[in-house]
Amino acid sequence: MEILIRPTTDLATDLAAGLVADRLRARPDLVLGCATGRTMENLYANLVERHRHDNLSFARCVTFNLDEYVGLGADDPRSYHAYMREHLFRHVDIDPAHTHLPDGTADNLAGEAKHYEGQIAAAGGIDLQLLGLGESGHIGFNEPLSSLMSRTRQKALTPTTRKQNAEFFGGPDRVPARALTMGVGTILEAREVLMVVLGSAKADILAKATEGPITAMISATALQLHPNCKVIVDEDAAVRLQGQDHYRWIFENEPEWEPYR
Repeated sequence: MEILIRPTTDLATDLAAGLVADRLRARPDLVLGCATGRTMENLYANLVERHRHDNLSFARCVTFNLDEYVGLGADDPRSYHAYMREHLFRHVDIDPAHTHLPDGTADNLAGEAKHYEGQIAAAGGIDLQLLGLGESGHIGFNEPLSSLMSRTRQKALTPTTRKQNAEFFGGPDRVPARALTMGVGTILEAREVLMVVLGSAKADILAKATEGPITAMISATALQLHPNCKVIVDEDAAVRLQGQDHYRWIFENEPEWEPYR
C-alpha cells in the first residue's frame, strides 16, 4: 500500500484523475471499476475535463460499478445507474454497452450477483478499481463484519451508512435497506486499486483502515493485503496518520511520482 498526501482536495483529486488518465491512455480497453459518492464526483468531473480538452478517450473502456441499491431501477434518479450517467457516462465517449452495474430490481438477487461476477471474469477482470472510504471503514457496501473473502452479494445497510446517504432520499428511513455490492474478495482481485479519501471527517477511519490491524469490522483494512494499492488523501484526511513524514518523503523522492509532482 502506498499513501500519497497532497496539500489540498483539488490537488489530491487531480493526482487521482491523472493516474486514471495515464492508465487509460496506456491501455485504451482498460477495465475500470467505478465507485460513487461525493469524493468521486470531483474525480469524474476532472476526467470529463480531460476528455474535453486533452483528448482522453473512453471509447474502448469497460466499466463495472461496485454496487447498486436493491429496489431501485436504472431510471430512478437516486440509483447509481443514474449517478454514473450524470457524472461521467453522458459526458464522455464511452459505449453504453461497455458499462455495467448490478441490477437492483432483479427477481433473483443471488442469481444477479453470480451473473455480475461472471461478467467481470468474462471481461478479463478489473484492471483498476476506484474506491472511496465509508464512515464505518467500508468499501463498496461491505459493512462491518463482511468476510474478507466475500463475493458480489446482497447486503443489509447499517444505520450509519443509511444516515450517510440520507440527503439523497429525504431522510435515513427512506434509504433502501439493502444493496448489491461487490465483495471484499472481488475488490482485492483487481490488478490495481486506487482509493481516494478527502476531508477531516474521514481522518480517524482512514488511519484505522491503513495503519491499524486487519479486521472484518473495517473492510477497507483488507486493502493492506493488496500488492498494488494506492491511497490518495488530502492534508485534512491525513492528520491522524502516524507515517505522515514517510508518505510525504515517498511522494517527493520516488521517481515514479516525478511526473505528478
